[in-house]
Order: sequence, then structure tokens, then C-alpha cells
Amino acid sequence: MEARIDKIKQQLQSQGYKLTPQREATLRVLLENEEDHLSAEDVFMLVKEKAPEIGLATVYRTLELLSELHVVEKINFGDGVARYDLRTDTAKHHHHHLICVQCGSMDEIREDWLGPLEERLDREFNFTVMDHRLDFHGICHRCKDKNNTDGNGNRPE
Repeated sequence: MEARIDKIKQQLQSQGYKLTPQREATLRVLLENEEDHLSAEDVFMLVKEKAPEIGLATVYRTLELLSELHVVEKINFGDGVARYDLRTDTAKHHHHHLICVQCGSMDEIREDWLGPLEERLDREFNFTVMDHRLDFHGICHRCKDKNNTDGNGNRPE
């Protein structure tokens, strides 16, 4: 974790920002809950446990700054709540999501399946893709198993 914080600190410094104690507390919460796609309010509640003096506005500003600097990805899964997801050091692009329309669960696809499409866009349209994100909306295996349906509400015969 410390290595990632140091790297993010360098990113901030290269853009003229400091890693303040409030920003560090926010980053630590994001790192500790990396799989959870936290909302700003979720982050605030967890940061408040570590740094009781921090305010919600500070957490919002920190998340917006980290989003602008591409340290985190601000994502919306269609539920009206912005969520924050740390970008990985090794991935060229953001990962993709499988979003269940029944239970709201989110599973991640870490592989980048769109490389051939990016190459085709470059070749056929002279368009260089800088980033992409792909979200699939459907019914997860947990809901399908629980309901024992085919995903359209039909029971197998």
C-alpha cells in the first residue's frame, strides 16, 4: 500500500498538489476498500473513523481532484450515485463491469477485451483511443441461481 501511496503522491506533486493528511486518509480508505466501488458518502464515513475532523466537502473535493488526475475513475452504474474506483498501475485502461439489474451487484472484468477494436478504430478511422470503459447490464449468476430462472424470469422446463 505504501508504494502505491508514494506513486500517487508523486502524481499529485507533478501536477502542483500536495498529499495533505486529509487526501492521504481518503486514499487509504480507497486502497483498503478497492473492490467495493464506494460512493463519496461511503468514503466519508470510513475516513471519518480514521480522521474525525475531516468534513464531507473535503472528501468530495479530494475525490474530484483524484478523478481529474486519473488516480480514480468516477463511475455511475445507473443508480444516480457516483462511485469511485482506483485505477490500477498496470492497466492501460479501466476495467469493465458486470452490473446486475436485480440485486445491483457489480463484478469486474480485469482483462481488456477491446484491444482488437481499438486497433481497428485506429486503422479504419485514424482514431487513437486514449481510454474506454465497458459496462454490461444484466442478471448475475447469483440472482439466476436464487430464482432458478433463465434471466428473463422463465423457469426451465
